[in-house]
Parts: sequence; structure tokens; C-alpha cells
Amino acid sequence: MPEHTGQAPETDEQLLDRLRAGERDVFGTLVRRYERELFGYLRRYLGDEDLADDVFQNTFVQVFLKIQQYEPGRAARPWLYAIATNQAIDALRRRNRRADQRADAVTTPDEDGQPRPLFELLPAPGDGPPDSADRAEQRELVRAAVDRLPDLLRQVVILAYFQGLKYRDVADALDIPVGTVKSRLHAALARLTQDWSANQEAEDGSPKAVQVPDI
Repeated sequence: MPEHTGQAPETDEQLLDRLRAGERDVFGTLVRRYERELFGYLRRYLGDEDLADDVFQNTFVQVFLKIQQYEPGRAARPWLYAIATNQAIDALRRRNRRADQRADAVTTPDEDGQPRPLFELLPAPGDGPPDSADRAEQRELVRAAVDRLPDLLRQVVILAYFQGLKYRDVADALDIPVGTVKSRLHAALARLTQDWSANQEAEDGSPKAVQVPDI
């Protein structure tokens, strides 16, 4: 049912409530609202535009199939992200690969025998570019490093920094405590800072304090 001119648009939660009540005509509105945002998230998470498109479609198939599991009053955005994330994980498993391997990261077994990525050295920005260009290049290098983070760390970085979800929404989307979200973010940023610092030391042979650029 189209939204009437002059009336405030229905909230995502209202649309889900109506879909739950059997009003299938609101489904298209919900898909259109999240098409750009969720597809962008999935494309970054999966690193594969075609796979992201498939997972996006599967996400909303699952929304339709699981709508009776939606609890009225629950925040819609983290619920949708939870479904999208689970679909992305399933897609990666079906293709028998991890996102770390997608980035061609070097891996080594950890204590549990699971693959753990080792950062490749980030190329240092060249001398001479203006500050703004240098910062832009550094942001791209950090984004590339984020893509090489282990899944558990990369998930929270993408949701919190790239998608702008609050800690509570990230926790709801991944079904983990807020404290775990914070600890994973700290661990991810520590890895990025360590990698960036190591790169700078390798470039000029002397340690220096380095602040990770905003991502």
C-alpha cells in the first residue's frame, strides 16, 4: 500500500508489523528502503558484488519466511542486519572460503588450528602529495587492512564504522553482548595500529608514533 501524501512515512517497525499481519504489499517498500544500505554492507563484507546481490535477495526471502519470528516493537534495523549477516556467513561457507582468504592474506594456524591472517605490509604513502590526498590514500590502505581482519573482528568494524550502527545494534545484529562488541573493536583497532606502525618502521627504519587514520 503506497504511503499517502501528507502523512509521515511509516517506520520500518510498522512495515514489519504489517508484513507480519499478512499485508504483503508492504514488502516492496521495505526492500527499497534497505536496498542501497544493505547491499553496500554485503558488498563490503563479501568482497564480491555478484555474491552480495545473491545474498541480498536471500536476505529478504528470509525476512519474508521468518516474519512471524519478528517481535513487535523490536528495532527493525539490527534484526535485518542479523539476517543479512547470517546469510553472508552461510554463503561464504557454501563457497568453502573465508573472507580472509578472499583478500589473499597469508595465514598461519592459531592455537585452535584455525587459520589466522597475518597482515601484509601496507605500502607507505609516497612523499609529496598534499595532506588531503595523503589522508585519502591512508584511509584506503586502512580499508584494505580491515578487509584482511579475521571475521569476528571485521564484522564489528564494518557494522560500527562503515555502517554506523551503535554498539547495542551491533550486539543485536550479531547476537553477542555489548561488552564483546567493544572488546572486538579494541582488538581490531590494536591490530590495525600495530600493522600501520610496523609499516612505518619498515619504511624509514625508525619507530614512530602513528595514529590510525579515521575510517
